[in-house]
Amino acid sequence: MSRAVRFSEYGEVDVLEVVDVERPTPDTGEVLVEVRAAGINPGESAIRRGLLDDTWPATFPSGQGSDLAGVVAELGDDVSDFEVGDEVLGFTDGRASHAEHVTARTDHIVRRPPDVLWEQAGALKVVGTTAHAVIRAVGVGRGDVVVVSGAAGGVGSATVQLAVGRGANVFGLASEANHGWLRDHGVTPVDYHGDGLAERIRDAAGGPIDAFIDTFGGGYVGLALDLGIGRERVNTIIDFDAAEKRGVQAVGGAEASNAKVLAELAQMITDGDLEIVIAETYPLEEVRAAFEALEQRHTRGKIVLIP
Repeated sequence: MSRAVRFSEYGEVDVLEVVDVERPTPDTGEVLVEVRAAGINPGESAIRRGLLDDTWPATFPSGQGSDLAGVVAELGDDVSDFEVGDEVLGFTDGRASHAEHVTARTDHIVRRPPDVLWEQAGALKVVGTTAHAVIRAVGVGRGDVVVVSGAAGGVGSATVQLAVGRGANVFGLASEANHGWLRDHGVTPVDYHGDGLAERIRDAAGGPIDAFIDTFGGGYVGLALDLGIGRERVNTIIDFDAAEKRGVQAVGGAEASNAKVLAELAQMITDGDLEIVIAETYPLEEVRAAFEALEQRHTRGKIVLIP
């Protein structure tokens, strides 16, 4: 047997339970991973609450979780590129990583570099691949002036670092408590609170703004267009209604969800070119508390479950 998160109806965090389940068995081309760390994400919260039922409905009882890191415990048939005992990081598409054990396709995992902490490895996939995809979607390049909303959040904190790494001049919208971290990573912080945000951004940038990446929602698509940015260089990962109505991009991590990108991102952590910020860790049994913290939308970086 194994322990895993389940919910049997849509609702708030109180529908989440940690229950005994049969230990999964890897299929052909899969491995069984004993999970050491698994990140949690806003999309999982939205699915659990039924907010994405039209697009990604849940089948009850439902598991949850995509990000994972752990140790290979069993091999399925036709697996030759991994061995039992290998330390890996990656993801599953089966809504199942918030558990003690999970199966994963071999093309969805890579070996964990020794310098990548377990918490970072288990939090890398969603934020890393999304950041990788969005900066390419809006064509971030050297000298570009780029604004990122939610710049200290999970995806935002990775996005600003990748944009800085491409030589862009990055302006991060965040609360004052996160301004020091942003400056330390080459980002010019702009306080998002209160009226006059557009003027604060214009004053900070001191000239034309080339691109806007929205990781937070709540009206930032309209702000980006008000700033005069072309629709093709505005991307939101969360405000899909605004993207459809205003004709901007809504590219997310699916466009970069592969082992090649995961390996590149893991190497960037090893090389000191990317920091996956860990806000807090929680035992698996405290999954409700973990999501309560996530849904406050004020954490810097990622929240991670430790089975």
